[in-house]
Amino acid sequence: MGRGPSIENRKNAEDARRGKIFTKLIREITIAARGGADPAGNARLRVAIDKALAANMSKDTIERAVKRGCGADGNDDMQEIRYEGYGPSGVALIIDTMTDNPVRTVSDVRHALSKHGGNLGTSGSVAFQFQRIGQLVFDTSSAGAEDKLLEVALDAGADDVQVDGGRSTVLCAPDAFETVKKTLTAAGLTPLEADIVMRPDNRVAISGETEETLRDLLDWLEELDDVQEVYHNAALPAA
Repeated sequence: MGRGPSIENRKNAEDARRGKIFTKLIREITIAARGGADPAGNARLRVAIDKALAANMSKDTIERAVKRGCGADGNDDMQEIRYEGYGPSGVALIIDTMTDNPVRTVSDVRHALSKHGGNLGTSGSVAFQFQRIGQLVFDTSSAGAEDKLLEVALDAGADDVQVDGGRSTVLCAPDAFETVKKTLTAAGLTPLEADIVMRPDNRVAISGETEETLRDLLDWLEELDDVQEVYHNAALPAA
């Protein structure tokens, strides 16, 4: 009897987390679909749909989001706004949002930063420290996996493969992302993560209280309904 509430609470928390992920994915599809409803001719939409499918979103839900973005299912007032700023110890942050109320969103983001020793910067204040790049992460802990990934990835047009422990990260130009992903998948290599991201040119080492504060800030930002993605240039050890 005593275990029931605990299990139920965990399930409710998981449902809430899943719901928040779905909300962000639906927004991404909706915005991406403004560039065309056909994924074959809209690379951003293709990436968004792939992420939604990987999260087990139903095709009906995806189709509704595409229709909404194309205006076939009513117009929406969503805007994309990118904020740049600094976290504790000057860690650079890029915060991508989608919102129908920019006044609320900037207030929420500014509050989150100020509560954690950071501040909002001007447009362009940190973006120069990042580059837009295709990134695919693979589990290469099994024997021979690293060598196979390296060979296939470079033949597919990837720019680099970086190995860290049992994980390998394939980097490529955004324009080559779809080709690289398809080639790797066809070779039996399924990515744990695959997206076009803002990746820092260099990462800064942090530790102790700064690391703890930054993790709290990232959690806070991720919980904001309007925040889609958060990128930073800290070298955070795996939690």
